[in-house]
Amino acid sequence: MSSRDKHQVTKNNHLLQAMSHAFDGIITMLREERNMRYHVLAAFLVVLVGIFFHIRATDWLWLLLVIFLVFAAEFLNTVTEAVTDLLVSHHYDVEVKKAKDVAAGGVLIAACFAVLVGLIIFGPYVMQLLK
Repeated sequence: MSSRDKHQVTKNNHLLQAMSHAFDGIITMLREERNMRYHVLAAFLVVLVGIFFHIRATDWLWLLLVIFLVFAAEFLNTVTEAVTDLLVSHHYDVEVKKAKDVAAGGVLIAACFAVLVGLIIFGPYVMQLLK
């Protein structure tokens, strides 16, 4: 049996198998993607600040929404990079550049939205603290 035969090539047989693969993907992102680690650190700091200011439940919902929006955008950006690199065998291609740039732009837009939400939520708390 070759090493290739040891890898799953069919659909998952049950939910636990699917969850295991999903967890592997999350671990891979944290190990291999520097920007994902930055996003996790930023999310951790935002959660700490939210705890410090005792923000309202609706504010927590907004923060969690933008945190996971940025995470999802980063995952999709990584998928785009991996698949396009595979398709062109890591050679330059103008259409691959376009796909990668657009995917990275999606992460940037999500991150900018997260910053705006953070400013709207934490701005009044910070202003009150400075008075």
